[in-house]
Amino acid sequence: MAELKTKVNDNDVSMFIENSVEKKEKKTDTYELLDLFRKITGYEPKILGSSIIGFGSYFYQSERSSQKGNWPLVGFSPRKSAISLYVYVDTKKNNELLSDLGEFTMGKSCIYVKKLTQINLKVLSQMIKETMSFLQEKYK
Repeated sequence: MAELKTKVNDNDVSMFIENSVEKKEKKTDTYELLDLFRKITGYEPKILGSSIIGFGSYFYQSERSSQKGNWPLVGFSPRKSAISLYVYVDTKKNNELLSDLGEFTMGKSCIYVKKLTQINLKVLSQMIKETMSFLQEKYK
């Protein structure tokens, strides 16, 4: 069975941010997200692979392939072009919340935002909670 390639490692989150996030505004946004996710989830952040900051964990096994492994309940990645938010699962509540989130684009498994000032952080907080609830229920 194929395992996920992106795994939790022992890299220090603050060091990752300081060494990887170049623009001052994006660094500020990254620390704000770090505080927000930590507060909402109650989990300490962990680095997955080389660039994802994840919170919590569940065991994932694909229904379509043999891929399996641990994956964060929610997370984000401060990439050069945009911040990737891993906070979305296709639930009725999350789909309703999207209309009030602000300026974003959707990827295959995440939401992309340019800067935090373009989104509603209260809505993001609700999406984090909804995603965690859904995944914890589905993957007990």
